[in-house]
Amino acid sequence: MIKKRKQENKWFYFFNTLILILFSLVIIVPVWNILVSSFSSGSGLAGNGLVLWPKGFTLENYRRVFSDSSIPRAFMISVLKTVIGALTHTLFCAVVAYGLSKKRLVGRSIYTTMGVITLYFSGGMIPTYLLIKSLGLLDTFWVYIIPALFSYYDVVILMNFFREIPPSLEESAKIDGASEFQIFYKIFLPLTKPALATIILFNGVGQWNDFMTTKLYVTKQSLYPLQMKIYEIIVQSNLSSLTDSGSTDYVVQATTRGVQLATIVITTVPILVIYPLLQKHFIGGMMAGAVKE
Repeated sequence: MIKKRKQENKWFYFFNTLILILFSLVIIVPVWNILVSSFSSGSGLAGNGLVLWPKGFTLENYRRVFSDSSIPRAFMISVLKTVIGALTHTLFCAVVAYGLSKKRLVGRSIYTTMGVITLYFSGGMIPTYLLIKSLGLLDTFWVYIIPALFSYYDVVILMNFFREIPPSLEESAKIDGASEFQIFYKIFLPLTKPALATIILFNGVGQWNDFMTTKLYVTKQSLYPLQMKIYEIIVQSNLSSLTDSGSTDYVVQATTRGVQLATIVITTVPILVIYPLLQKHFIGGMMAGAVKE
């Protein structure tokens, strides 16, 4: 019986390992293909096949991306809106979650109902545009920040964390003369670092990748983030490939593909650098409350 069970465990571990290896290859190979292709020449990419090593190593694709003098400014706009947006969003949601986690809050059920409605319904694109226009946020940096301040989904996550904090901590702090703000800042926020880091990571990635806000509400190129500038570069590259040789020159088309791949690498690297710094807190935030003892 024991030998049979050991044999079954061996087969289980074998197939489990095999599936994990195949799953890892499905993820790693496309990413590696994009990376090495971004360093390949136009002629090397003309075949449109799988590239596992740079064909005709060149940095021309990256030179074409950075040849635009407005790229550094666009990069700073992306960094600012990501950092400011993620921090203000997390702080605002934490303040709302702290209030809603208290049963003594007057009108708590009404606020909760209003928050749940926002999870399923929105005003739509045109009403949202008219609202942002009436608030004077068009063509301003704050159009990236203020509309993205609130998310009831993140509020619910933080509410659950706040409710797990023993009430005795709050009561002892009040006995010592601490105000509500001091209790929130010095007790609740430090004890919910995993949840805060998780929300900062998710919202930061969303802010970094967002370019639809720019397309809808911003016309000043000085406020364009990196993603919008890269979108323009890709569009211009596609137009140039159509105008050169009537879109029949495979080398030109492949060079355009190389520029597109280079833009993907440029926008992905900052997230890959930041993620390991928040990974410990991210895993803690996802696992907290998953197991009850």
